[in-house]
Amino acid sequence: MDSRWMRRAMAGMIVIFLAVIAVIAIVNFDTVKRKLGFAAEEPVQEETSAQEEEAETESGQIGGDLSAFMRDETFFDPEVKFKSIESYSGRNVSLMMSSVAKDLRIMIVDSVGRLVTGADFTVTIEGVGEYTDNDKDGVIYVDGLRSGEYGVSLNEKDGFRVPNTITTIQVRQDIEYRVLDNIEYLMVTEDDIDPEKEDKAVNGAEEDADGTEDMELKFDNGSARLGIDVSKWNQEIDWEAVKDAGVEFAIIRCGYRGASTGALVIDPRYKENIEGAIDAGIPVGVYFFTQALDEVEAVEEASMVISLIEDYDVDYPVFLDSESAGGRGRADGLDNDERTRAHKAFLQTIESAGYETGVYASRNWLGDRIDMAQLSNYRIWLAEYADVPTYDEYYYHMWQYTSKGTVDGISTNVDLNLCYMNIDTSVNHAKGAAGYSGVVNGDTGNVPRE
Repeated sequence: MDSRWMRRAMAGMIVIFLAVIAVIAIVNFDTVKRKLGFAAEEPVQEETSAQEEEAETESGQIGGDLSAFMRDETFFDPEVKFKSIESYSGRNVSLMMSSVAKDLRIMIVDSVGRLVTGADFTVTIEGVGEYTDNDKDGVIYVDGLRSGEYGVSLNEKDGFRVPNTITTIQVRQDIEYRVLDNIEYLMVTEDDIDPEKEDKAVNGAEEDADGTEDMELKFDNGSARLGIDVSKWNQEIDWEAVKDAGVEFAIIRCGYRGASTGALVIDPRYKENIEGAIDAGIPVGVYFFTQALDEVEAVEEASMVISLIEDYDVDYPVFLDSESAGGRGRADGLDNDERTRAHKAFLQTIESAGYETGVYASRNWLGDRIDMAQLSNYRIWLAEYADVPTYDEYYYHMWQYTSKGTVDGISTNVDLNLCYMNIDTSVNHAKGAAGYSGVVNGDTGNVPRE
């Protein structure tokens, strides 16, 4: 190729290049002007186009603006979970409630189900009014209510997250002898009270003793079984040694109601005693010292007992310990009818849960302080410290014949008992919805008459 054709080819290529540059400049004329400073910058558009918002990416995201939801007034739930913005900080609290008859028991609990104490919470009962936890124990009790459905809400409280909800509950007109739900919220330990003021049971049988009681282990009556009853007062017990000594059953105190404040207190040695006895192969029953003022409190006491025994195999009855608290106990001033009604409420509630039940008391107490004609269908555990019992108004099913017995494995004096009931401890018991029931045969007891 000669030089002339070379020059023509180079010129053509230059023309084509300049034409391409010109076309690009024309298409992007506005941009070129802004770059060269001949036009103002356009503001950046904050929102994406409708087409971009509707276009779905491969990841499933719709639109390209990841913060668009912050500008959407309909995105968030308009209902506030708590009553005020100040309530967003602090401990979560909520209400739990129960009712026996014409009453309402309101418990303020935290997020793990513990009573919240130390704060004077106030609740509003719709149509009734406001009530404050003045003693700051986490429980508000209201009585004298009419039957019907009530709505209850918790008022705002500094330092707590108070839910913006109304909880409803049905209040009954007549009492139902059934185990209360959530009774554990009313139960305390001796760390929470003053035991010297609260644990005040006075053994009336000791006051009535005639000096003829036998303090030895009684093995000579083949129709009766020898047993003991124990509580915290008997201190630590070697249950294997007790079993080897010939003890055939044990009635264990599970708790008591405080004689002063009325607190429901768990016996501090209950768990170790019942588990120790069962592990040693000794059949067990339980008893509870009452200071109930009325049927409602008696149902509470029975509910506490059921909650404490439902995880154990209980072969012997559940007994209500009916004694004085030294004359100054909260229930010592009840008349016979009031005390009998309260006792009957306890017994019927225990019975409704599927357990055998009865009353423990001294001879004089059974005769003078309880109307046993109304309780004759239940087991009687007589406490009379004499060589021969003189109580003959009703059949008794167990006899506590001394409080001064000695048994290997127990460092203190211990109550000794004879049981005349036919207790079948060979049954393979199963726990059901109503609780666990031992099998007690015989309606009247096999009481010796000497």
